[in-house]
Amino acid sequence: MNPDVTVIGCDDRPPGAAATAALAAARTVIGAPRHLRAVLVPEGAEVIELKHLDEALDAITKQPGPITVLASGDPGFFGIVRALRARGITPHVIPAVSAVALAFAKLGLDWDDALIVSAHGRNPHRALAAALAHQKAAILTAPGTAQTLAAALRSAGKRVYVAERLGTPQERVTEAPEHDPADPNILISLDEQAPSPPRWLAGHHGAPDGWALPEDAFAHRDSMITKAEVRALVLARLGPGPGQTIWDVGAGAGSVAVECARFGAHVVAVEADQAQCDRIRRNAGRHEVRLHIRHGRAPEALDGLPAADAVFVGGGDRAVIEAAIEQASPHRIVVTLAAVDRVGETTTLLAGQGYQADGVQLQASRLTSLPGGHHRLAAQNPVFVLWGLR
Repeated sequence: MNPDVTVIGCDDRPPGAAATAALAAARTVIGAPRHLRAVLVPEGAEVIELKHLDEALDAITKQPGPITVLASGDPGFFGIVRALRARGITPHVIPAVSAVALAFAKLGLDWDDALIVSAHGRNPHRALAAALAHQKAAILTAPGTAQTLAAALRSAGKRVYVAERLGTPQERVTEAPEHDPADPNILISLDEQAPSPPRWLAGHHGAPDGWALPEDAFAHRDSMITKAEVRALVLARLGPGPGQTIWDVGAGAGSVAVECARFGAHVVAVEADQAQCDRIRRNAGRHEVRLHIRHGRAPEALDGLPAADAVFVGGGDRAVIEAAIEQASPHRIVVTLAAVDRVGETTTLLAGQGYQADGVQLQASRLTSLPGGHHRLAAQNPVFVLWGLR
């Protein structure tokens, strides 16, 4: 049976006519204490405090209707509506202004280009990685997580605001303090120097307009760059996207790092050559992406980096690969090699670390013009691409 359920969004405004009518007709009213205190509960209605979501959902499925559920802001946006529908309940929804919209409004900011991520009941590292890679983001925090998230964002050069207890008399919107802000709260992260062109798609810009870009799309030294054909397979095996953290170890000119960042991943490029680090920075600026550059030689330079979902090793020996696996604990690792005698050793290493190892040799032949409108094939150097999944 699909019970008669109305979900009312709550903000700092009095309930409207539709919400008032739903409350007046309710036999059961469910909500957090602060929401229950803010409405007129009809005499004789059963009141259930919403402390644990699963318990509240169980109560909704067992109670006779009509039932009114009180929730913060827009309950269809990272709210209880999804959980109700997962239980087979299609509710009537009377939304209020979402907390995210209210937070941006308090700051006087447009937000069609903002990425909205949730760390509430979810892995906060994914939310952090997505916010680090995006120029403007809102993070729905879990209790006790805001201080750590804000500190990481500030250390990456972001400007961070916190919106505390929106819609209550204790509402406050300030730059994120060093101490833990009051719950509930939302963090707003801004890269104020990044361009913000008009959008047709809200939030993340989606997949980039083409990838495995030609080598001349990057500044590089003496063709020391992962070739486009190889890079296409490397990107496919790394699987970059929002919420992913990816290391590019031995990044060179940073073509793989930049392309991963174009997909929305948070990327750390590790490179020993300062001149190459400068090229990575220029290439990132050219393609309007943000990534973190760690100047140093692996494996020592890997110390202290955040855990990674995927790692690309484009330059490094066995010790580098072992250190990357140990410190990043990635689900996916991709290694490119020029020397055939290293293939067996590296495959065995990946398998010994619990990865399902596989690989190919890639050798592309590119069309090259000849006089008279003819063409020939110009062979590129063969490269071994190995990968491991676990």
